[in-house]
Amino acid sequence: MCCSCGEDCECRPLGFLLGLPFAFVSLLLSLVGVVIWIVGILLSCLCPCCLCVTVIVELALALIKAPFSVMKWFTEQIPC
Repeated sequence: MCCSCGEDCECRPLGFLLGLPFAFVSLLLSLVGVVIWIVGILLSCLCPCCLCVTVIVELALALIKAPFSVMKWFTEQIPC
């Protein structure tokens, strides 16, 4: 229970607003991640024995998920 009224609250607008600039930056990084992911998939199709390409694709997927992770982290840090 985080509210003074005794109810659990999942809506934290202040954390959402504070996280927007950082989410925008991570959104740009996720676009870079999409490009890396496409190139990595193409390279893995050309040479499936290349293990380093798999690591690059996993990194690209983490970059693509970054905006959601940033917003979730920011909203969890701010109490009601």
